Amino acid sequence: MATLQVQNVHLAFADRDILDDISFTLTEKSRSALCGGNGSGKSTLLKVIAGLMQADSISISSTKDLRIAYLPQSDIVFDAGTVYSEVEKGFSRFSLLLEEKSELENRLALCTEDENTQRLLFRLHEIDEALLDGGFYGRKEQIEQILAGLGFPSSDFSRQCLEFSGGWQMRIALAKVLVEHPTVMFLDEPTNYLDIEARYWLKNYLKVYDGGVMIVSHDQNFLDETINEVFELFNGKLTRYSGNYSQYLVQREQEIAQLEATFRQQQEQMEKTEQFVERFRYKATKSKQVQSRIKQMEKIKVVEVPSHLKQLSFSFPPSPHSGNDVVIVENLNKHYGEQTIFKDFSMLVKKGERLAVTGRNGAGKSTLLRMLCNADNQYEGVIRLGSGVCTGYFAQDTEKTLNPELSVLDEVSSIAATADLPKMRNYLGSFLFSGDDVFKSVSVLSGGERSRLALLKILLHPANLLILDEPTNHLDINAKQMLLEALKKYDGTMIFVSHDAYFIEHIATRILYLTNDNPPEFFDGDYSYFSYKLEQKEAVEVKNQSFGNTTEEMATSALSYKETNKKRNRLTSLKRQSEQILLENEKIEAVIEQLSEQMGMIENYSDAKKITSLIEKKQARQEELEESEERWFLLCDEIELLEAELA
Repeated sequence: MATLQVQNVHLAFADRDILDDISFTLTEKSRSALCGGNGSGKSTLLKVIAGLMQADSISISSTKDLRIAYLPQSDIVFDAGTVYSEVEKGFSRFSLLLEEKSELENRLALCTEDENTQRLLFRLHEIDEALLDGGFYGRKEQIEQILAGLGFPSSDFSRQCLEFSGGWQMRIALAKVLVEHPTVMFLDEPTNYLDIEARYWLKNYLKVYDGGVMIVSHDQNFLDETINEVFELFNGKLTRYSGNYSQYLVQREQEIAQLEATFRQQQEQMEKTEQFVERFRYKATKSKQVQSRIKQMEKIKVVEVPSHLKQLSFSFPPSPHSGNDVVIVENLNKHYGEQTIFKDFSMLVKKGERLAVTGRNGAGKSTLLRMLCNADNQYEGVIRLGSGVCTGYFAQDTEKTLNPELSVLDEVSSIAATADLPKMRNYLGSFLFSGDDVFKSVSVLSGGERSRLALLKILLHPANLLILDEPTNHLDINAKQMLLEALKKYDGTMIFVSHDAYFIEHIATRILYLTNDNPPEFFDGDYSYFSYKLEQKEAVEVKNQSFGNTTEEMATSALSYKETNKKRNRLTSLKRQSEQILLENEKIEAVIEQLSEQMGMIENYSDAKKITSLIEKKQARQEELEESEERWFLLCDEIELLEAELA
């Protein structure tokens, strides 16, 4: 098995260890996620492995002919050439073989009939087999399959790369990496510039990809379906967790609870020590003890909870009252030149609905939101807001409306209600502005920080209709979860554009799906059906490396949709029950551990009555745990059967 070993990676900036003695191993079968807080060094680690950045020390070893490819998070610009020719450069790995092949063919053409050409012909046959097995002769089919999957129509294949925006150039770069077919791929935020259809296609592609993958992503649903191990980077150290991202979160929640308990104890001890030092600092008779306590404090290694896993919370101010019909659209027509975006489109959004607008890039999602907010009035037809409706609108360029001269705290306080002013620091902390960050000038914030600040301003503004265009774009998974929980509790109406399947699944009560080729389509209340349709549409057929015969195809269910959907709902319910049982078991185990500790205390085990009572309680809890675990095992069996049937 092809193996890549990365050992003893160390990189420091000034006195901060970004990467501190990091080691890990990946194989051609690896499905890994690299996670950590913003600024923890994830992209830096990938660049070091890819050879784009120097480390202070590093040791990399690999099996013969192992190839790696790296997709950066942004800032790729292709200067010249067509989309097709740029992606075709992914086959440059065959250049040496092609040169040798050409040389052999020239030599054979000059050979006379008397010369022994067997050795040359044998080598030429070896090269042809290598090119065939590596997919070189089927490259046109592969390139077109990947470009189409990432959302490029065939008419774009011959367009110049320079004609495309930065987001589409990143798609070209992703296509090029996939065409390279490396042994191990390092993908840094590969879904950042993908619409929901391209995300589904990439997810399905990676499921059947026969090489290893390490992914940095803030898309929880994407990670859950593509990886089976998580590497967490925190304070320069790398820790491995088995399972997908959701399973990693469960493991980390337990560790975080322990860390937080240790942190509280440590803070209490430090506070007592500081009080002792302050009280007796100037008393000569206590100088020895004071110095001893000071040395103790200097040796304490402060416990830290990873920022990307801190429990964040945010709640909306109550929304003003509105009528039952919130948004009315009748016979809408919208054109850009000769391009038709909407034709005779109508919809009604009722009070309390959460309408997700999703689909291909360029299909008119952001345009629709701008028209609903009256930011674009160049259309035909009727768009009307209901009685008492007041909107809060978050556009992708909303950060441009911020005042660069104000501090972060002042910028948010300027629009908040008086009752919310005491909570400003908490709100800002929920959006990852903590400590002295709140006093930073808006002018020095990064693009992501400005976007988060603009989103917080929108959410704090009292509104009964939220119109949000990609609200999760610059949020990490933990901040997304915080926003998701807040939006679940929001008592107003919401229309939002998103490509994040996890976010849509847990928020939307209705889905509007837009494409360039078909009329708008509504999916009422059933995300599983929408997901089912996209899975069928974006299924990936993987061919062998000669791209001549199909060796593996995406499985298609023989069940009717209703039967499939019924089983999926049952599976979701069983998984929820399973998680609940595990949580209850943890509580029981904690009680058993507590009883065991009490049984070990002198005042208890020397008292026959007390120890008997503790033993009986512990035995009862253990029996309860055994029964619960038995139920959990039965649930797991049924879950496995359903997963096998739905695979």
